[in-house]
Amino acid sequence: MTTILVTGGTGTLGRLVTARLRADGHEVRVLSRHTEPYAVDLREGGAGLDAALADVDTVVHCASSPRGGDERAAAHLIAAARKAAVSHLVYISIVGVDVVPLGYYRAKLTVEKQIEESGLGWTILRATQFHDLVAQVLGSLAKMPVLLLPAGVSDQPVEVAEVADRLAALSLGTPAGRVDDMGGPEVRGFRSLADAYLRATGRRRPLVDVRLAGKTYRAFRNGGHLAPDHAVGKKTFEEYLKAHIGRAEA
Repeated sequence: MTTILVTGGTGTLGRLVTARLRADGHEVRVLSRHTEPYAVDLREGGAGLDAALADVDTVVHCASSPRGGDERAAAHLIAAARKAAVSHLVYISIVGVDVVPLGYYRAKLTVEKQIEESGLGWTILRATQFHDLVAQVLGSLAKMPVLLLPAGVSDQPVEVAEVADRLAALSLGTPAGRVDDMGGPEVRGFRSLADAYLRATGRRRPLVDVRLAGKTYRAFRNGGHLAPDHAVGKKTFEEYLKAHIGRAEA
């Protein structure tokens, strides 16, 4: 039986990956900062990380933070994985990390390079933004009396459960390098996504498109974060909202 360690195993994606692997009968260890028995801050490393990796065959690296420290965390994880003779390191990244000059994206790209040069067997999957994140962003914007949107920007949200299925399957295979990107089923303008969100939540807000400045906005406007040739996701944003709003109301 394969022993798999999922970093960030209590997060939005990691908990679903953990559940799918356990449902298939695999022994799964969950590593996060506050979950025993493998409560480890990857940014610090240490003996707890070595204990978590003992006798582990595969690591699924989902832990990440927009607040920084991903590169340091990856360095600790890679060093400990080498010591433990881990055979396969699977990493979830983001479509566009090599195109969009956003600080968080650049950190994810650096981690990709660390993994590629680690000497370990590796697999990297890039996905587009999760439905959850798009809904969260729109929810924050809708708190204002006028909903301001980045003019000319589209998105391609994907269902996190579908990404979890893909990651779980990849973790059970052999190292595959950089695999095909995974995008949601539709490329949608932000105005279209905002309309769907407002309808689902029963809110009314004027929508105002705002042109922004800078390289990051230009990269998003040019679609650097999209994967239209890999629109393999099934659940649409409306289907996500229907399920999400229904659960919240219940």
